[in-house]
Amino acid sequence: MKFAHDFKEKLRREDFPSHWVDRAVPYGQLKKVLKNVAKELRELGLDPETLRHLLEPAADSELAAKYRLDAAGNSKYLRPRLTVTVLTHNGNAVDASLTPFSRALIERIAALQSSSPEPVLEANRQLLSESQSSTDVSASSPLSPASVESPIEAGTADRSLPASDEQYDRIEVPLTFDNKFFEILQSDVNRLDSLQAQEEKAMVLQIVALGQHVSHLTKPSRLSKSDLARWRAIFELYLDAQVFFSTHEQDHGCRDSQAAAKQLQWFQAEVTKRNLAKAFKLAESREALMRFSRLNADLLRILQFQEINQTAVYKILKKFDKRTCLGVSKTFPIQVHSDKLLAGSVAKDICAQMSTDLVSVVPQINDYLCPVCFSIAYRPVRLACQHVFCIRCVVKIQRRNEKQCPLCRADTVMRASADIQLEKYMRKYFPKEAKEKQRANEIERGIEDYGPE
Repeated sequence: MKFAHDFKEKLRREDFPSHWVDRAVPYGQLKKVLKNVAKELRELGLDPETLRHLLEPAADSELAAKYRLDAAGNSKYLRPRLTVTVLTHNGNAVDASLTPFSRALIERIAALQSSSPEPVLEANRQLLSESQSSTDVSASSPLSPASVESPIEAGTADRSLPASDEQYDRIEVPLTFDNKFFEILQSDVNRLDSLQAQEEKAMVLQIVALGQHVSHLTKPSRLSKSDLARWRAIFELYLDAQVFFSTHEQDHGCRDSQAAAKQLQWFQAEVTKRNLAKAFKLAESREALMRFSRLNADLLRILQFQEINQTAVYKILKKFDKRTCLGVSKTFPIQVHSDKLLAGSVAKDICAQMSTDLVSVVPQINDYLCPVCFSIAYRPVRLACQHVFCIRCVVKIQRRNEKQCPLCRADTVMRASADIQLEKYMRKYFPKEAKEKQRANEIERGIEDYGPE
C-alpha cells in the first residue's frame, strides 16, 4: 500500500505533463487484478506453497506444473499458460499413484474445463497437439515419458505398468485473471515505450538545432565577435560534470536521477560562479545557454519518469510472484521485448546524441594534446601510423635515435611529416594556446642554441 501511495505522490509532485501521467503504469488497477489472480488459483487449491512444489517437483511426484509467457499467435501480446503434467495409463490418470490432493486437483481442473468457453478447450487441444508434434510422435501413438517436456522421470508413478502404455499428458489450467493482468501490464509498457520514443525524437531535433546555433556563435571572427572561449569553458565543465553518464572507474555507467540531479546542480553552480553567462559577447549565446539548460532539465525529467515506472513494473511483478509463486519477475522483462522502458537508461542514447551533435561542435583542447608533453600539439607532426605529436617532441625523439612511435611502437618516427591543415585548424580554434606553445618552443630552442643565459 505504501508504494502505491508514493507512486501517486511522485507523479503529482514532479509535475510531469498530463499526457505522461495518463500513460504511467496503472499500479492500483494491477493490484486489484492480482487479487483476483490469487483468488482464482486458491479456488483450485493452488496456493503459493502448493504451486512452488508443483513447479519444482520431487523425483517421485505424480504431478508437475509449468508457467510460461508465450506469444499469442499473430498478436504482439504474451499469453500466460499454466500447465499441469500428469502420468496417464491408456489415457487415464494412474489412480493408484495419485495422492488425494492430486486427484482432487485434476477433478477441479476437469470441472473447470467443462464449464470453460470453447476457445480454452481448443487451446488445450492445441497445446497437447504441439507437445505431440514437437516430439515427432504420431497422435495415435502414446507419448513416452521422455518425449514430453516434463521434470518427472519415466516410470516413477507406477513401475508395475509397462512403459509403452504410460504417457505424460499436459493439461492447461483455464485461468482468466492472469491473462488480464499481463494484457494490462504489457499494453502499458508498450504505451510507455511509444511515449519515450516520441520524447527522444523531439529532444534529438532540439539538440541538432541547438548544435547548429552554437556552431554559428562559436565561429572564429576577426572582429572578436565570437563566444568560442566561453562556450568551450561551459562544455568543458559539462564534460567534467558527467551529468548523466560516468566514465570514472568507481561509478562508471548510467547515473540514476538523483545522482544526475546532483551533478547538474554542480555544473550550473560552476557556470554561475565563473560568470560565464555574463561574459558572453553575443546576446544570442545567453539564449542558447538557457536552451541548453532546459534540454538537460527535460532529460532529467524523462529519466525520473522512466525510473518510477520501471520501479512500478518490477514491484508489481515481485508482488505477483509473492502471491502466486509463478516466477515471472525475471521472465517478463526479457520476453516483453521492451525497447525503451525496460531496456536501460534513457539518458545513454540522448547523451551520445548530445555529445555528437552539440558538445563536439566546440573543439576541446584535450582532443589536441601532444601525448608526450601533454600541451597542445602545435606545430603538429603526423607519423606514418597517423599518431600526432608536437614538433619539439618529435625532434627530441629523433635526436635520441628512437624509431618507434611512443604510442603504438610502430617503426614510423623517421617517417614524419608536418600536418599543415591541422596546424591551420589549431591556429583558428586555439589561437591563445597555439601562441603560447610557439613561444615555449622558441624559448626552448634558444636555450639549446645559446644556453640558459
